[in-house]
Amino acid sequence: MTTARRFTSTSARGIDTQCLPYRLFQKAKRLGVWDPRDIDFSQDVEDWKSLTEDQRIETLRSLAQFQAGEEAVTLDLLPLIHTIAREGRLEEEMFLTTFLFEEAKHTEFFRLFLDAVGETGDLTAFHTPHYRRIFYEILPEAMQRLLVDPSAPAQARASTVYNMYVEGVLAESGYFIFRNGLGRLGKMPGLLRGVQYIARDESRHIGYGTYLLQRLISQDPSLFDLVRATMDELTRYPLNEDLPPREFNAFGVPVTLLQDYAASRVQNRLEVLARALTRSPDEAIAVTEADLGIEEA
Repeated sequence: MTTARRFTSTSARGIDTQCLPYRLFQKAKRLGVWDPRDIDFSQDVEDWKSLTEDQRIETLRSLAQFQAGEEAVTLDLLPLIHTIAREGRLEEEMFLTTFLFEEAKHTEFFRLFLDAVGETGDLTAFHTPHYRRIFYEILPEAMQRLLVDPSAPAQARASTVYNMYVEGVLAESGYFIFRNGLGRLGKMPGLLRGVQYIARDESRHIGYGTYLLQRLISQDPSLFDLVRATMDELTRYPLNEDLPPREFNAFGVPVTLLQDYAASRVQNRLEVLARALTRSPDEAIAVTEADLGIEEA
């Protein structure tokens, strides 16, 4: 038995050009079209040779986790797109098409960099047990569940794992480490330029995830407890569990600074989502890019 299809764009409703997902779609068309192959890594190749052994290993560790992480989010996004499409949320699906395109580009970018500096070996040794727990198990399980259970709780868990934690905590903390390490040394301009573009793309992804979760929480406030419990669960898996206690990283950055930044990301995500507890569904989705911390340029 088939269900009669309804087309939104030819209905009296048309396309909602004022809603946040449509506005993100416009931003993605304008800001998300950078090409990883246009980035020049020639200076990075020379800078890579000038790093100390500890600095190279530390950077390679981050790169190995970013590389696989970007591949993971590229592979794992489709169930969410399918779920949103089945609900007939045209503007959200329009944006999500750019979301997947950008994740694929991020995967390409890190691989191009690694190839350019000659790091072509197997880097999975840098995938710690905690990293594997998140990216090999929790993330794919949460996303694949949507194929058989597209309920609001399943969507809330999936978006919390993907958007709030993987992108909103782990990735943003990684950018912070790159900026405060390589950036302080004035090295690896190609890598840092690409990371800047990726961070701008990811701000739209995180913004959409925040929009989705605020929409869900405003309809069912009990979902905020699920979101908070999921964040608490994920924070039990710090990705530096294999590193010895130390005061500074290989670039001379205080480790407490990096830890505090990651903790602030967790707190910030929860504080923003908690706003939906006191808002109606209409109020929860009537948000601006500034409300969600989405980069404009």
